[in-house]
Amino acid sequence: MQISTSAPAAAGASLRQDARTIGLIGLAHGTSHFFHMLLPPLFPAFIHDFGLSYSELGLLVTTFFVISGIGQALAGFLVDRVGARPVLFLALGLFAAAAFAAASANGYEGLMLAAALAGLGNSPFHPVDFTILNKRVSQPRLGHAFSVHGITGNLGWAVAPVFMAGLTAATGSWRIAALGAGLVALAVLVVLALNRDAIDDKLGSWAHDKKPGAAGVADEHPLAFLRLPSVWLCFAFFFWTTAALTAIQSFASPALQQMYGLPLALTAFVVTGYMLCGAAGMVIGGFLVARVQRLERTIGFAMAAAAGLLALAGTGWLPGLLAAGVAALAGFGTGLAGPSRDMLIKRAAPPGATGRVYGMVYSGLDIGFALAAPLFGALLDHGRPNGVFYGAALMMALGVASASLVGVRIARGRTAALAT
Repeated sequence: MQISTSAPAAAGASLRQDARTIGLIGLAHGTSHFFHMLLPPLFPAFIHDFGLSYSELGLLVTTFFVISGIGQALAGFLVDRVGARPVLFLALGLFAAAAFAAASANGYEGLMLAAALAGLGNSPFHPVDFTILNKRVSQPRLGHAFSVHGITGNLGWAVAPVFMAGLTAATGSWRIAALGAGLVALAVLVVLALNRDAIDDKLGSWAHDKKPGAAGVADEHPLAFLRLPSVWLCFAFFFWTTAALTAIQSFASPALQQMYGLPLALTAFVVTGYMLCGAAGMVIGGFLVARVQRLERTIGFAMAAAAGLLALAGTGWLPGLLAAGVAALAGFGTGLAGPSRDMLIKRAAPPGATGRVYGMVYSGLDIGFALAAPLFGALLDHGRPNGVFYGAALMMALGVASASLVGVRIARGRTAALAT
C-alpha cells in the first residue's frame, strides 16, 4: 500500500520539478530572442535622430550575430568548465547593459556598443539552456522540454517588436523603450536567481556521461570533439536552416508584395503566421521525439515538406492570398523538426562535451543569420523576389541532407557499439 501511494507522489514531484526547470529555461530563451530584436524595431527612430542609412543599420545586426556566433562557439567551453547557471546570470546582465547602452546612445558608436553587448550576452544561451535541460529534466519529458524551448524563442521574437514599438509610441521616446528592455532583462535575472535551485546543472547528470574513473575511458583533449564529422554536419544543418529562416523573416513580406501585388500591411502577417505555425509544429514535434528512433527521418520529412511549400509559393502559380498562406504554413514543418533536431545533437555529442558541442553547432545559426541576409536582399534588389522562396527551399534541402548524414553516422555508431 505504501508503494502504491508513494509512487504517484514521487511522479508528481518529478513532474513539478521538470515543469519548473522547463519554464525557467523557456523564460530565459524567450528573453534571448527578445534581445535579438532590441534595436531593429527602433531603426526608423535612429534614421530620424541620427541620420543613419539602412546599410549602417544593417551592420548593427551583422555585428550582433558575428559576435554571438564567435562567442557561442567559445561559450560552450566556459559552460563545461564553470557550469551553466553562472554563465546564464552573466548573459542576462550583459543584456541589461546592452539596453542601457542603447538608451544612452548619442550616435552610431553608442548603438554599435549596444549591438556588441547584446551579441555577447546572446552567445551562451544555447549551450547554457541545453546543458541545464539535459541534466535536470527527466528523459521522458526531454522532447517536450525542447519543444517549449523552441516555442518560447518564437514568442520572444514576436513580443519584442510590439514591446519596443508600443512603448516608444506610448511614451514618445525610443530611449524609454530601451530602458524598458533593460528592466525586462533585470526582472528575468531576479526570477532566475530566486529559483536558482531549479537550474543548478551541478546537481544533474548526463544520461550518457562517463563515470569518473570508469575503466577503459580515457580523458580526451577539450578540442577532441572537433574531429567528429557529426559535429560539423550539425553545424552545417544549423547554417542552412537558419539561412532559410532569414529569407522568410526578413524578405518574405516584400517578396510576396512584388510577386503578387499584395499590400505590405497584409504580407507582414506572413512572418507572424510562419512563427505561429512553427510553434504549433514544435508542440507536436515534442511528442514525436519520444516515439521515433530515427530522428533524421522526422527532420527530413518535415523540412522537405516545408521546402516544397516555399518553392510552390515562389512559382507564382497560386493566387496571392493562397501563396501567402502556403508560405506561412511552411513554418509548421520547420517547427515539427525542431525538437528532433535538438535531440539529434544530444545523441551526437560525446560524453562530457555537450556544452561545447551545442555551442559550436548553434554558432552555425548566428553565422547563417549574418551571411544570408545580404544574399537574399541582393535577390530582391535585382528584381528576383521568387529567388527568396526558391533559395529558402534549397537551403532547407541542404539542411535535410546534413541531418540525414548525422543520423546515419549515429546509427552506425550504435550498431558498432552493440557489436562490441
